[in-house]
Amino acid sequence: MTRRAPRQRPDCPCGLQETYDNCCGRFHRGESAAPTPEALMRSRYSAFVRLEREYLLRTWHPRTRPGSLDLDAGMRWTGLEILDTTDGSAFHSSGTVTFRASFKGGSLHERSRFERVDGAWVYLDGEFLD
Repeated sequence: MTRRAPRQRPDCPCGLQETYDNCCGRFHRGESAAPTPEALMRSRYSAFVRLEREYLLRTWHPRTRPGSLDLDAGMRWTGLEILDTTDGSAFHSSGTVTFRASFKGGSLHERSRFERVDGAWVYLDGEFLD
């Protein structure tokens, strides 16, 4: 009788049906870079959930990056919904992602702008929509 390895349950905070290690975790660990603005947005959301401060700063555009970042360990993020994306392919140097990030007690609706810096996607800034 052949034993199967235990099946890992999808547990990535970004909402994709993948384990954290195979999804956003590889970006957080620096094993690879997010290939699109949407992938970067998802990984940044997961970084907020998991309090990955260094990753958030590393993936922030140098022109708009804050000097430090205080994350609230009491914040309970409950889900991410990608509403729209524009540009952001291998042929673009910029792109946008419109999303709703839910947390206990409310949600954040934003259109984020991303640009490439030295070939890697980074978060430039965002516009709150509600």
